[in-house]
Amino acid sequence: MTQIYLDNIIFSIQRSGGISVVWSELLDRLIQDNEFDSKFIEFDNAYNNIFRKELDIKQNKIIQQYESKSCFWRRYFNVKLPNSKIPFIFHSSYYRVCKNKEAINITTVHDFTLEYYGKYIEKKIHCWQKYRAIKNSDHIICISENTKKDLMKFLPNVDESKISVIYNGVSEDYFIIDKLQKHNLPFEKESYIIYIGARYHYKNFDFAIDSVAKSDKKFVIVGNKLSKEEINLLNNKLGIDRYKYLGRVENEELNILYNYAYCLLYPSSYEGFGIPIIEAQKSGCPVIALEGSSVTEIIGDKTLLIDKLTVQNVLEKLNIISDSKIRENLIKLGIENAAKYNWGKMYNQIKDIYSNKKNDK
Repeated sequence: MTQIYLDNIIFSIQRSGGISVVWSELLDRLIQDNEFDSKFIEFDNAYNNIFRKELDIKQNKIIQQYESKSCFWRRYFNVKLPNSKIPFIFHSSYYRVCKNKEAINITTVHDFTLEYYGKYIEKKIHCWQKYRAIKNSDHIICISENTKKDLMKFLPNVDESKISVIYNGVSEDYFIIDKLQKHNLPFEKESYIIYIGARYHYKNFDFAIDSVAKSDKKFVIVGNKLSKEEINLLNNKLGIDRYKYLGRVENEELNILYNYAYCLLYPSSYEGFGIPIIEAQKSGCPVIALEGSSVTEIIGDKTLLIDKLTVQNVLEKLNIISDSKIRENLIKLGIENAAKYNWGKMYNQIKDIYSNKKNDK
Protein backbone atom coordinates (compact mmCIF):
# COMPACT_ATOMS: atom_id res chain seq x y z
CA MET A 1 0.00 0.00 0.00
CA THR A 2 1.40 3.37 -1.03
CA GLN A 3 2.14 5.75 1.82
CA ILE A 4 1.09 9.36 1.20
CA TYR A 5 1.57 12.40 3.40
CA LEU A 6 -0.72 15.35 2.66
CA ASP A 7 0.28 18.78 3.89
CA ASN A 8 -2.93 20.69 4.78
CA ILE A 9 -1.23 24.06 5.26
CA ILE A 10 -3.72 25.80 2.94
CA PHE A 11 -6.51 25.24 5.47
CA SER A 12 -4.62 27.45 7.92
CA ILE A 13 -3.76 30.09 5.34
CA GLN A 14 -7.30 30.42 3.95
CA ARG A 15 -10.73 30.32 5.50
CA SER A 16 -12.05 29.50 2.05
CA GLY A 17 -10.86 30.06 -1.51
CA GLY A 18 -10.15 28.27 -4.76
CA ILE A 19 -7.07 26.37 -3.60
CA SER A 20 -8.97 25.15 -0.53
CA VAL A 21 -11.71 23.85 -2.84
CA VAL A 22 -9.23 21.96 -5.03
CA TRP A 23 -7.37 20.50 -2.06
CA SER A 24 -10.53 19.40 -0.23
CA GLU A 25 -11.85 17.67 -3.37
CA LEU A 26 -8.59 15.74 -3.66
CA LEU A 27 -8.56 14.75 0.02
CA ASP A 28 -12.21 13.71 0.02
CA ARG A 29 -11.40 11.06 -2.57
CA LEU A 30 -8.07 10.01 -1.10
CA ILE A 31 -9.65 9.36 2.28
CA GLN A 32 -11.98 6.85 0.68
CA ASP A 33 -9.36 5.15 -1.52
CA ASN A 34 -8.08 1.92 0.00
CA GLU A 35 -5.08 1.83 -2.33
CA PHE A 36 -3.35 4.50 -0.26
CA ASP A 37 -2.38 4.89 3.36
CA SER A 38 -2.97 8.62 3.73
CA LYS A 39 -1.70 10.67 6.64
CA PHE A 40 -2.06 14.41 7.21
CA ILE A 41 -0.03 17.31 8.54
CA GLU A 42 -1.90 20.38 9.74
CA PHE A 43 -2.20 23.16 12.30
CA ASP A 44 -4.89 23.17 14.97
CA ASN A 45 -6.65 26.12 13.32
CA ALA A 46 -7.28 24.17 10.10
CA TYR A 47 -10.87 23.64 11.26
CA ASN A 48 -11.56 27.34 10.72
CA ASN A 49 -11.52 26.58 7.01
CA ILE A 50 -15.06 25.92 5.76
CA PHE A 51 -13.96 23.08 3.47
CA ARG A 52 -11.81 21.34 6.10
CA LYS A 53 -14.90 21.12 8.32
CA GLU A 54 -16.57 18.90 5.72
CA LEU A 55 -13.73 16.36 5.56
CA ASP A 56 -13.89 13.20 7.65
CA ILE A 57 -10.23 12.88 8.62
CA LYS A 58 -9.70 10.53 11.54
CA GLN A 59 -7.62 11.93 14.38
CA ASN A 60 -5.19 9.00 14.24
CA LYS A 61 -4.39 9.95 10.63
CA ILE A 62 -3.08 13.38 11.65
CA ILE A 63 0.59 12.78 12.47
CA GLN A 64 1.64 16.39 13.09
CA GLN A 65 -0.72 19.03 14.39
CA TYR A 66 1.07 22.28 15.06
CA GLU A 67 -0.27 25.12 17.19
CA SER A 68 -1.78 27.90 15.12
CA LYS A 69 0.47 30.54 16.69
CA SER A 70 3.45 28.98 14.88
CA CYS A 71 1.73 29.03 11.49
CA PHE A 72 3.00 32.54 10.69
CA TRP A 73 6.54 31.26 10.26
CA ARG A 74 6.15 27.48 9.85
CA ARG A 75 4.10 27.93 6.66
CA TYR A 76 7.35 28.95 4.90
CA PHE A 77 9.44 26.06 6.21
CA ASN A 78 9.79 22.70 4.52
CA VAL A 79 8.61 19.60 6.37
CA LYS A 80 10.68 16.98 8.14
CA LEU A 81 8.92 13.69 8.92
CA PRO A 82 9.96 10.69 11.04
CA ASN A 83 12.54 8.60 9.19
CA SER A 84 11.15 6.11 6.73
CA LYS A 85 12.95 3.18 5.13
CA ILE A 86 10.66 3.08 2.11
CA PRO A 87 9.76 5.77 -0.46
CA PHE A 88 6.60 7.75 0.19
CA ILE A 89 4.60 10.46 -1.58
CA PHE A 90 4.57 13.96 -0.09
CA HIS A 91 2.06 16.41 -1.57
CA SER A 92 1.69 19.88 -0.09
CA SER A 93 -1.36 22.06 -0.56
CA TYR A 94 0.81 25.17 -0.77
CA TYR A 95 4.44 25.09 -1.83
CA ARG A 96 6.24 23.07 0.80
CA VAL A 97 8.36 19.98 0.23
CA CYS A 98 9.53 17.22 2.52
CA LYS A 99 13.24 17.07 3.38
CA ASN A 100 13.35 13.30 3.97
CA LYS A 101 15.56 11.53 1.43
CA GLU A 102 12.83 8.92 0.80
CA ALA A 103 10.19 11.56 -0.01
CA ILE A 104 8.74 11.84 -3.50
CA ASN A 105 7.65 15.46 -3.65
CA ILE A 106 4.62 16.53 -5.68
CA THR A 107 3.76 20.23 -6.10
CA THR A 108 0.56 21.71 -7.52
CA VAL A 109 0.94 25.12 -9.15
CA HIS A 110 -2.31 27.07 -9.38
CA ASP A 111 -1.33 30.39 -10.89
CA PHE A 112 1.24 33.18 -11.12
CA THR A 113 -0.97 35.98 -9.87
CA LEU A 114 1.54 37.46 -7.45
CA GLU A 115 4.27 37.35 -10.08
CA TYR A 116 2.13 39.59 -12.28
CA TYR A 117 0.28 41.70 -9.73
CA GLY A 118 2.02 41.31 -6.37
CA LYS A 119 4.18 43.99 -4.77
CA TYR A 120 7.14 44.36 -2.47
CA ILE A 121 7.94 41.86 0.28
CA GLU A 122 4.79 39.74 -0.18
CA LYS A 123 5.74 39.03 -3.79
CA LYS A 124 9.38 38.29 -2.93
CA ILE A 125 8.54 35.84 -0.14
CA HIS A 126 5.87 34.10 -2.22
CA CYS A 127 8.18 33.66 -5.20
CA TRP A 128 11.03 32.43 -3.01
CA GLN A 129 8.82 29.75 -1.46
CA LYS A 130 7.06 28.72 -4.67
CA TYR A 131 10.20 28.49 -6.79
CA ARG A 132 12.03 26.53 -4.09
CA ALA A 133 9.17 24.00 -4.01
CA ILE A 134 8.99 23.69 -7.80
CA LYS A 135 12.75 23.21 -8.18
CA ASN A 136 12.82 20.53 -5.46
CA SER A 137 9.81 18.55 -6.66
CA ASP A 138 9.83 15.21 -8.41
CA HIS A 139 6.67 16.11 -10.27
CA ILE A 140 4.67 19.30 -10.85
CA ILE A 141 0.92 19.58 -11.50
CA CYS A 142 -0.38 22.69 -13.29
CA ILE A 143 -4.13 23.33 -13.30
CA SER A 144 -4.19 24.71 -16.86
CA GLU A 145 -2.01 24.98 -19.94
CA ASN A 146 -1.79 28.70 -19.28
CA THR A 147 -0.36 28.05 -15.80
CA LYS A 148 2.19 25.69 -17.34
CA LYS A 149 3.12 28.37 -19.89
CA ASP A 150 3.62 30.88 -17.08
CA LEU A 151 5.73 28.39 -15.14
CA MET A 152 8.05 27.93 -18.11
CA LYS A 153 8.20 31.71 -18.52
CA PHE A 154 9.26 32.40 -14.94
CA LEU A 155 11.30 29.21 -14.47
CA PRO A 156 12.57 28.25 -17.95
CA ASN A 157 15.12 25.75 -16.61
CA VAL A 158 12.50 23.43 -15.10
CA ASP A 159 12.38 20.04 -16.83
CA GLU A 160 9.13 20.18 -18.81
CA SER A 161 8.79 16.38 -18.73
CA LYS A 162 8.13 16.66 -14.98
CA ILE A 163 5.00 18.77 -15.56
CA SER A 164 1.43 17.46 -15.98
CA VAL A 165 -1.59 19.63 -16.77
CA ILE A 166 -4.58 18.45 -14.74
CA TYR A 167 -7.70 20.58 -14.88
CA ASN A 168 -9.86 21.38 -11.87
CA GLY A 169 -13.39 20.03 -11.66
CA VAL A 170 -16.79 21.40 -10.74
CA SER A 171 -19.11 20.30 -7.95
CA GLU A 172 -22.19 18.20 -8.59
CA ASP A 173 -24.01 20.81 -6.51
CA TYR A 174 -24.39 22.85 -9.71
CA PHE A 175 -27.11 21.83 -12.16
CA ILE A 176 -30.22 23.06 -13.97
CA ILE A 177 -33.08 23.30 -11.48
CA ASP A 178 -36.82 23.12 -12.02
CA LYS A 179 -37.77 26.75 -12.63
CA LEU A 180 -41.35 26.02 -11.57
CA GLN A 181 -40.20 25.70 -7.97
CA LYS A 182 -40.35 28.75 -5.75
CA HIS A 183 -37.06 30.16 -4.55
CA ASN A 184 -36.14 33.19 -2.52
CA LEU A 185 -34.31 35.43 -4.97
CA PRO A 186 -32.67 38.82 -4.40
CA PHE A 187 -34.32 40.12 -7.60
CA GLU A 188 -36.66 38.80 -10.27
CA LYS A 189 -35.56 36.05 -12.65
CA GLU A 190 -32.97 37.20 -15.22
CA SER A 191 -33.13 40.78 -13.96
CA TYR A 192 -29.70 40.64 -12.30
CA ILE A 193 -26.06 40.13 -13.16
CA ILE A 194 -24.05 38.12 -10.66
CA TYR A 195 -20.45 38.72 -9.55
CA ILE A 196 -18.71 36.10 -7.42
CA GLY A 197 -15.35 35.78 -5.76
CA ALA A 198 -12.43 37.95 -4.77
CA ARG A 199 -12.27 41.62 -5.65
CA TYR A 200 -8.54 42.30 -5.89
CA HIS A 201 -7.65 45.07 -8.33
CA TYR A 202 -6.92 42.65 -11.20
CA LYS A 203 -10.42 41.20 -10.77
CA ASN A 204 -11.78 44.55 -12.05
CA PHE A 205 -14.74 44.83 -9.69
CA ASP A 206 -14.96 48.60 -10.25
CA PHE A 207 -15.29 47.95 -13.95
CA ALA A 208 -18.08 45.43 -13.28
CA ILE A 209 -19.97 48.10 -11.32
CA ASP A 210 -19.55 50.61 -14.15
CA SER A 211 -20.84 48.07 -16.67
CA VAL A 212 -23.92 47.17 -14.63
CA ALA A 213 -24.61 50.88 -14.02
CA LYS A 214 -24.88 51.47 -17.77
CA SER A 215 -27.19 48.48 -18.27
CA ASP A 216 -30.81 47.97 -17.23
CA LYS A 217 -29.85 45.12 -14.88
CA LYS A 218 -29.42 44.84 -11.13
CA PHE A 219 -26.30 43.50 -9.42
CA VAL A 220 -25.81 40.56 -7.02
CA ILE A 221 -22.45 40.23 -5.26
CA VAL A 222 -21.21 37.05 -3.58
CA GLY A 223 -17.95 36.93 -1.64
CA ASN A 224 -15.98 38.62 1.14
CA LYS A 225 -17.39 41.55 3.09
CA LEU A 226 -17.61 44.78 1.12
CA SER A 227 -15.24 47.57 2.07
CA LYS A 228 -16.50 51.05 2.86
CA GLU A 229 -15.04 52.25 -0.42
CA GLU A 230 -16.88 49.53 -2.36
CA ILE A 231 -20.17 50.31 -0.62
CA ASN A 232 -19.78 54.01 -1.44
CA LEU A 233 -18.99 53.19 -5.06
CA LEU A 234 -22.02 50.89 -5.34
CA ASN A 235 -24.30 53.46 -3.75
CA ASN A 236 -23.05 56.25 -6.00
CA LYS A 237 -23.07 54.25 -9.24
CA LEU A 238 -26.11 52.02 -8.72
CA GLY A 239 -28.07 53.20 -5.72
CA ILE A 240 -29.11 51.00 -2.81
CA ASP A 241 -32.05 49.45 -4.67
CA ARG A 242 -30.03 48.10 -7.62
CA TYR A 243 -27.62 45.81 -5.82
CA LYS A 244 -27.60 43.14 -3.13
CA TYR A 245 -24.56 41.88 -1.27
CA LEU A 246 -25.10 38.31 -0.07
CA GLY A 247 -21.75 37.50 1.52
CA ARG A 248 -20.56 33.91 1.32
CA VAL A 249 -23.26 31.45 0.36
CA GLU A 250 -23.48 27.66 0.31
CA ASN A 251 -23.31 25.83 -3.02
CA GLU A 252 -27.03 25.09 -2.98
CA GLU A 253 -27.91 28.78 -2.78
CA LEU A 254 -25.26 29.75 -5.31
CA ASN A 255 -26.66 27.20 -7.76
CA ILE A 256 -30.07 28.87 -7.47
CA LEU A 257 -28.53 32.31 -8.00
CA TYR A 258 -26.72 31.12 -11.11
CA ASN A 259 -29.86 29.47 -12.46
CA TYR A 260 -31.93 32.64 -12.30
CA ALA A 261 -29.24 35.19 -13.19
CA TYR A 262 -29.15 37.02 -16.50
CA CYS A 263 -25.45 36.21 -16.62
CA LEU A 264 -22.23 35.92 -14.65
CA LEU A 265 -19.89 38.86 -15.24
CA TYR A 266 -16.29 37.71 -14.81
CA PRO A 267 -13.92 40.49 -15.92
CA SER A 268 -10.79 39.17 -14.21
CA SER A 269 -7.52 40.04 -15.97
CA TYR A 270 -5.84 36.84 -14.78
CA GLU A 271 -6.92 33.38 -13.65
CA GLY A 272 -5.06 30.14 -13.05
CA PHE A 273 -8.29 28.33 -13.89
CA GLY A 274 -11.54 30.15 -13.06
CA ILE A 275 -13.86 27.70 -11.29
CA PRO A 276 -16.88 30.11 -11.16
CA ILE A 277 -17.00 30.12 -14.96
CA ILE A 278 -17.58 26.37 -15.04
CA GLU A 279 -19.97 26.46 -12.07
CA ALA A 280 -22.11 29.04 -13.84
CA GLN A 281 -22.12 27.16 -17.14
CA LYS A 282 -23.10 23.94 -15.38
CA SER A 283 -26.00 25.85 -13.79
CA GLY A 284 -27.23 27.18 -17.12
CA CYS A 285 -25.91 30.70 -16.62
CA PRO A 286 -24.24 32.55 -19.55
CA VAL A 287 -20.78 33.91 -18.75
CA ILE A 288 -19.36 37.21 -19.96
CA ALA A 289 -15.62 37.18 -19.30
CA LEU A 290 -12.42 38.93 -20.27
CA GLU A 291 -10.34 37.17 -22.88
CA GLY A 292 -6.89 36.00 -21.79
CA SER A 293 -5.01 33.83 -19.27
CA SER A 294 -6.76 30.49 -18.63
CA VAL A 295 -10.24 31.94 -19.21
CA THR A 296 -9.93 31.63 -22.99
CA GLU A 297 -8.64 28.08 -22.52
CA ILE A 298 -11.47 26.73 -20.37
CA ILE A 299 -14.60 28.70 -21.33
CA GLY A 300 -15.41 26.80 -24.51
CA ASP A 301 -17.46 28.88 -26.94
CA LYS A 302 -15.93 32.37 -27.30
CA THR A 303 -19.09 34.33 -28.19
CA LEU A 304 -19.32 36.13 -24.84
CA LEU A 305 -15.63 36.90 -24.38
CA ILE A 306 -14.66 40.57 -24.42
CA ASP A 307 -11.23 41.49 -25.77
CA LYS A 308 -10.93 44.78 -23.86
CA LEU A 309 -12.30 46.19 -20.63
CA THR A 310 -14.79 48.65 -22.07
CA VAL A 311 -18.35 49.12 -20.88
CA GLN A 312 -19.51 49.13 -24.48
CA ASN A 313 -18.08 45.64 -24.98
CA VAL A 314 -20.06 44.35 -22.00
CA LEU A 315 -23.25 46.06 -23.16
CA GLU A 316 -22.89 44.43 -26.58
CA LYS A 317 -22.60 40.99 -24.98
CA LEU A 318 -25.60 41.69 -22.72
CA ASN A 319 -27.56 42.57 -25.83
CA ILE A 320 -26.54 39.32 -27.55
CA ILE A 321 -28.05 37.18 -24.79
CA SER A 322 -31.28 39.18 -24.85
CA ASP A 323 -32.21 37.10 -27.91
CA SER A 324 -33.90 34.02 -26.43
CA LYS A 325 -32.73 31.62 -29.16
CA ILE A 326 -29.11 32.75 -28.94
CA ARG A 327 -29.27 32.65 -25.15
CA GLU A 328 -30.68 29.13 -25.18
CA ASN A 329 -27.93 27.95 -27.54
CA LEU A 330 -25.16 29.55 -25.46
CA ILE A 331 -26.54 27.93 -22.31
CA LYS A 332 -26.50 24.56 -24.11
CA LEU A 333 -22.89 25.07 -25.21
CA GLY A 334 -21.93 26.07 -21.69
CA ILE A 335 -23.45 22.94 -20.17
CA GLU A 336 -21.60 20.81 -22.73
CA ASN A 337 -18.33 22.58 -21.92
CA ALA A 338 -18.78 22.22 -18.15
CA ALA A 339 -19.24 18.46 -18.60
CA LYS A 340 -15.53 18.21 -19.51
CA TYR A 341 -14.50 19.15 -16.00
CA ASN A 342 -15.09 16.95 -12.97
CA TRP A 343 -13.28 16.24 -9.74
CA GLY A 344 -13.33 12.47 -10.27
CA LYS A 345 -11.32 12.87 -13.46
CA MET A 346 -8.88 15.19 -11.69
CA TYR A 347 -8.44 12.70 -8.86
CA ASN A 348 -7.78 9.73 -11.16
CA GLN A 349 -5.09 11.67 -13.01
CA ILE A 350 -3.35 12.67 -9.77
CA LYS A 351 -3.71 9.12 -8.49
CA ASP A 352 -1.87 7.87 -11.59
CA ILE A 353 0.97 10.30 -10.86
CA TYR A 354 1.24 9.03 -7.28
CA SER A 355 1.41 5.42 -8.48
CA ASN A 356 3.86 6.09 -11.32
CA LYS A 357 6.24 8.18 -9.24
CA LYS A 358 6.24 5.57 -6.45
CA ASN A 359 7.18 2.89 -8.99
CA ASP A 360 9.95 5.09 -10.42
CA LYS A 361 11.67 5.56 -7.06
